[in-house]
Amino acid sequence: MNKRSFLKRLALTGIASTPAFQTISKTLQDYAKVTPATLASDEDFWAKIRSGYRLKSDYINLENGYYCFLPQEILEHYINHIREINYQGSWYFRTVQWDNKDKAAARLAGEFGGTPDEVAITRNATESLDIIISGYPWQRGDEAIFAHQDYGSIKNMFELAARRHGIVNKIVDVPMLPKSDEEIVKVYEDAITPRTKLIMVSHMINITGQILPVKKIADMAHAKGVEVMLDGAHCIAHFQFKIEDTSCDYYACSLHKWLSVPIGAGLLYVKKDKINKIWPLLAPYELDHANIKNLNHTGTHPVATDLAVNNALDFYQMIGGARKEERLRYLQRYWSDQVRDLPGIMVNTPAASTRACGIANVGIKGMDPGEMAKTLLEKYKIYTVGINYAGVVGCRITPNVYTSTQELDSFVKALKEMSKNA
Repeated sequence: MNKRSFLKRLALTGIASTPAFQTISKTLQDYAKVTPATLASDEDFWAKIRSGYRLKSDYINLENGYYCFLPQEILEHYINHIREINYQGSWYFRTVQWDNKDKAAARLAGEFGGTPDEVAITRNATESLDIIISGYPWQRGDEAIFAHQDYGSIKNMFELAARRHGIVNKIVDVPMLPKSDEEIVKVYEDAITPRTKLIMVSHMINITGQILPVKKIADMAHAKGVEVMLDGAHCIAHFQFKIEDTSCDYYACSLHKWLSVPIGAGLLYVKKDKINKIWPLLAPYELDHANIKNLNHTGTHPVATDLAVNNALDFYQMIGGARKEERLRYLQRYWSDQVRDLPGIMVNTPAASTRACGIANVGIKGMDPGEMAKTLLEKYKIYTVGINYAGVVGCRITPNVYTSTQELDSFVKALKEMSKNA
């Protein structure tokens, strides 16, 4: 089989060729004139999307933030990719591997921002962020800024940079329920000194779901000569934006979360004029690429995941980014608005629609989050995760597009009973 025939064969096994995809596409055509905001509450429509997932009956899954498992369409194509690559063997790796990865990265850039020369497929957001932190041209005494609320292993990477290069890490606190964007911007601005080189900001704080005003932070930092790296682990395919519109210098995301790519795929964006200043984490086959390939060598890796990026993008584009965002925000507000003002319940996520989307965090006064999560699972058959970290005390709630309002009614009932508001 030659290269052209192989690529054609892969194209014919794409998600768009399947009966299930075509059925959902027909459904979407029927709803074409319905606005995303109106469609967000249409349970009949979302039940059709739900039918494309294989769901466990043991519990209601409200922990999609760690890993959004795949709809059956993507899963079956991923398995087919594994079979095909196993059949092709070394031929695949020595011929079309890199062409296919480049095409998938280009599609990600086209959908979410950046140019193909600025966007790479890594293994996850952690690797993407570590590439920047470990490869940054630090000098002893340089300063980095990040928040207590940021992801733990990334904070540890800054600690390793401090041990290795002698940099100074300055840690700030992001207000949980801010009154304005300016309140958040000022937190970072007040920490900047003439020695500050890099600020890391969570585009969406993973433990609460709060969306930060990252463009305002980046514009402020750039005016002071400071670069900005965004941890967007939960953002791509969750709510709509273009990476370049954030004004950041570096962006990272995990594609196995809200884009529903199989585990083993992340995204790294590096602004074109910043690429050559970062030392590669792993040496590429050819040194001194003029584009992001200089930072993207991973050795032999599970390349079926790269191919599945295309299937996940097909599925995402089929549903539509605006429809998905509105549905996720609707689901979060559906349950959180019912309990936000109840005695003994603490919603640890801002109410404003611009400050959150599908993720929120809720606690019960006097109850340890671990015990809360255990009670939800054992008594109410609802699976979530307890968070007791950086001043956030509660359970993170992450529904997905397959989640029904009936399931969230069960969750609200459980919260009311647990907090004695029933």
